[in-house]
Amino acid sequence: MGIYVDTALADEFPTLTRDGVAYLDSSATSQTPRPVLDAMADYYERHRASVHRGTYPLAVEATDLYEHGRGRAAALVGGDPRTTVFVRNATEAINLVAYSWGRMQLKPGDVVAVTDMEHHSNLVPWQLACEATGAQLRYVPVDDDGRLVLSELDALLATGDVRMVAVVHISNVLGTINPIADIARRAHSAGALVLVDGAQAVPQIPVDIGELGCDFYAWTGHKAYGPTGIGVLHGRRELLEAMPPFLAGGHMISRVERDGSSWAPVPEKFEAGTPAIAEAIGLAAAVDFIDAIGIDAIRAHELELTAYALDALAEVPGITLHGPREADHRGALVSFALEGIHPHDVSEILGREGICIRAGHHCAQVLMRCLGVGATSRASFAVHNTAADIDRLVAGLHEVAKVFA
Repeated sequence: MGIYVDTALADEFPTLTRDGVAYLDSSATSQTPRPVLDAMADYYERHRASVHRGTYPLAVEATDLYEHGRGRAAALVGGDPRTTVFVRNATEAINLVAYSWGRMQLKPGDVVAVTDMEHHSNLVPWQLACEATGAQLRYVPVDDDGRLVLSELDALLATGDVRMVAVVHISNVLGTINPIADIARRAHSAGALVLVDGAQAVPQIPVDIGELGCDFYAWTGHKAYGPTGIGVLHGRRELLEAMPPFLAGGHMISRVERDGSSWAPVPEKFEAGTPAIAEAIGLAAAVDFIDAIGIDAIRAHELELTAYALDALAEVPGITLHGPREADHRGALVSFALEGIHPHDVSEILGREGICIRAGHHCAQVLMRCLGVGATSRASFAVHNTAADIDRLVAGLHEVAKVFA
C-alpha cells in the first residue's frame, strides 16, 4: 500500500517507543509528539509568567506565546483569532454555546435538532438547555449505512420551529463524515443556526469553517496531537458579542462596579481566570506539526489505512462492522463487534499484547441503542500507524476468537 507520511514518524511520539505498543485509540486521545512537549517545557523553563496582566519582559513573552497559540488554532481551520475562544475542551465549548446562547435565545415551542450519532458532549448540554427554557429536542435519524437521513432534517426544518442544528462533523463511532456545508445551507434557509462538533474532524481532514458555513465550530487539542486541557470554539462575531459570559471572574471584565460589571471584548469575555497557558503554546506546536506533514497528506495516509482495515477486518469470522462501507465516506476509525464476545473482553485480551483499542459505548449511548448493541470495539488511526498495526489487530482478533471458541 502507498505511504503518504514518513513511516518513521512514530519516533516523534515518546509513548510509542515502548516495546510492543500498537496504539489504535487516537479517536479517544492522540499521542503527543516531541515538539509539543518541548514547546510546553520551554514555556515552563524560560517564559513562565501569567498572561495579559504584566508589563515586564517575561509576562510579555508569555502573552505573545499564548496569543500565537490562538492565531495558529484559528489558522488551522480558516478562522479569525478574534472570534477564536480558548476553553478546556470541545465539551466546554458546546456547553458555552448551549448555556450562553441557548438559555438566552430559546423559548417554549422552539426546537433544537440533534442527530442520533451525537457524542454526549453535543447532546446532554442541549438537553439541559431545553429543560431550562421549555424548548424541545428532536433527533435526525441514521440509516442502516450509518448516514444521516437528511430528508428527516428537512422535515424538521420545514416546521419553522428549529433554532439550532447541533451536528457532529465525523462520528466517533461510525466514522461517518457528515456533509456540513449542505446541512448548514439547509438550516440557514430555514432560519436556524448550526453548531458543529469537530473534535474528530480537525486532526483528520481539511477543515475550513468559512467554506462549511456553520455558526459555531468546536474542537479539542488532545485529539489533534496537542495537550489535554485546551479546546477551541469558533463563532460568528455578532453571535459571540450578543451572548452573555459563560464564566465570570478575572480577565473577562472591562470594568467592575459595586452593583454591576461590563465585559471585555470577544474572545476575552469568555476566558475567565488564568488560562491554560502552556497548553495553548503546546497547541500551537501541534498545529505546526500537522502543517509540517500537511493535512492533505494526513488524510490520504489515514484514508488508505482505513480502507485497508475495512477489507482486512471483514475477513474476521463473526465480525460486524458499523458505519459506511466506503472508506472515503468516513474518518480514520472502524467500530466493530465480534459475535458472542463482549467488546470489553476483546479490548482486554488485545491489550495483553500491546494492541490498544477502545471498547464501550463511546459516549454515544443513543447511537448504541439505534445499532441494537450495548457497546462496540473501536480501532482508530493516526499519522504514526501503518498497515502492520492493522495486521496485528486482525491477528489479535483471530486469537480472541480462539479463546472464546
